Amino acid sequence: MRQTLVLNASYEPLSTVSLRRAVVLVIQHKAVVEHAHPGLRVRAAAVDLPVPQVIRLRRFVKVPFRQRAPWSRRGVLVRDRHRCAYCGRRATTIDHVLPRAQGGDDTWLNTVAACAEDNHRKGARTPAQAGMRLLSQPFEPTPADALLLALGAQDGDALPDWLSLPEAASA
Repeated sequence: MRQTLVLNASYEPLSTVSLRRAVVLVIQHKAVVEHAHPGLRVRAAAVDLPVPQVIRLRRFVKVPFRQRAPWSRRGVLVRDRHRCAYCGRRATTIDHVLPRAQGGDDTWLNTVAACAEDNHRKGARTPAQAGMRLLSQPFEPTPADALLLALGAQDGDALPDWLSLPEAASA
């Protein structure tokens, strides 16, 4: 099912919702379509609107401050665009830069996406001990960046230019 990015009235990313929920918010005049999937439309007896990819709420919603994006295996793969941090091929696993056997934790700055071959070759060693070089350094995305990365990674359609992704992730 398609996901739609929800922006606050101030254009701050809030969350993603299902296509059905996004259409309901637009029909109820609680949101406007900021960016739509090209060539796709939702049609019903009294409704004909573009399939929303990004919607913006008409009224500002106060949200509790979110300091950090929650870490997850899927989040690391999405952050690294499913590319191995060691060779650049398709990544299917995550690797701990400082292995858990040496006290490494499940954190944004200690995990990278890796292909199974490089993950196995590195084993329970650091990249320096294994003679391997990281192609890009791990970073901690902001909560808003994590939403944008997740949306951009699951859809083949490009996000609008004004909705920029983090610099470190687009490399």
